[in-house]
Amino acid sequence: MKILGIESSCDETAAAVVENGRHVLSNAIYSQIAKHRPYGGVVPEIASRNHVAKLPSIIEEALDGAGETYDSIDAIAVTYGPGLASSLLIGFSAAKTLAQRLDKPLIGVNHHEGHLHSVFMIENPPAEEEAFPMLGLLVSGGDSSMVLMKAPGRYEIIGSTIDDASGEALDKAAAILKLGYPGGPIIQKTAEGGDPHAIKFPRGLESRDRGKWVYKYDRDLCFSFSGLKTSLLTYVKNLDHEPEGQELADIAAGYQEAVADALTMRVERALERFEIRSFSCAGGVSMNRVLREKLAALSEKTGVPLLLCPPPLCTDNAAMIAGAAYEKVRLNKAKEEPLDVNPNLRLADWE
Repeated sequence: MKILGIESSCDETAAAVVENGRHVLSNAIYSQIAKHRPYGGVVPEIASRNHVAKLPSIIEEALDGAGETYDSIDAIAVTYGPGLASSLLIGFSAAKTLAQRLDKPLIGVNHHEGHLHSVFMIENPPAEEEAFPMLGLLVSGGDSSMVLMKAPGRYEIIGSTIDDASGEALDKAAAILKLGYPGGPIIQKTAEGGDPHAIKFPRGLESRDRGKWVYKYDRDLCFSFSGLKTSLLTYVKNLDHEPEGQELADIAAGYQEAVADALTMRVERALERFEIRSFSCAGGVSMNRVLREKLAALSEKTGVPLLLCPPPLCTDNAAMIAGAAYEKVRLNKAKEEPLDVNPNLRLADWE
């Protein structure tokens, strides 16, 4: 089965053709990073305007790259949430129009479901019975959470950030250090050659004497990065100069280490509490080399297999959306077409 996927939840304009959920025939992406870099973050109006301008050609590029036509596609998949409402609407409207015009099924996909499925879009993925129950770590600019999956389409969020996402924390660090945007790749590059232990930054939620815990999830499985950002800002303000050279590398390395540690610590706790057969990491921050190394070391320590998203599918893309859509079809869970976008869509079991 060949599915045309469309993704426009934030600032990536993407389309892809995927066969049988895992074989990526094409993966076309128009990145808007250069458009948003002057503002230090994504500007919704600019993002939606660029989606309007670029999506038609990106869809054509995906079809041409796969050697397919509209007639040879079996279904159309689209992200309908969560994300920026104005961005989601562009991809959703295009997908819905195509589905009606071509008389093809339209499959709505939660953006986070796409990321969770992306770890299976590799050569020789594990069989379903070998992978589930699975613990999934979702890390991006907009989300940081842990999801317990008993089977495909069965989700239980067991931990989440109580303030900022890990990707947002990296973006903020890059802004404080005047390195540019987006922060993740720049922080990693700046940290090369730096001493990750030269400066001790907080890992978040380490102190238990701060009052009653009022959040939904277990404190030990939750993340907090606002204190980390404040710690960096305070450290830099207390300097009588702008850091550069080795000093800058040490700061970036220490900060990056804190983010990776905070994530890995919670994953390790979850592995101790739940009976699972594998764990995974997906989302834009999953490209971070230090995080990957720490998770790989944790896998070796615990003996629990680790699935990592392929680098081309870490950031937002439409291949993962088409892949997740196929799973819905395979399990007969794609019965109802989405009526509209939902910017605040939450992960929920497939009915």
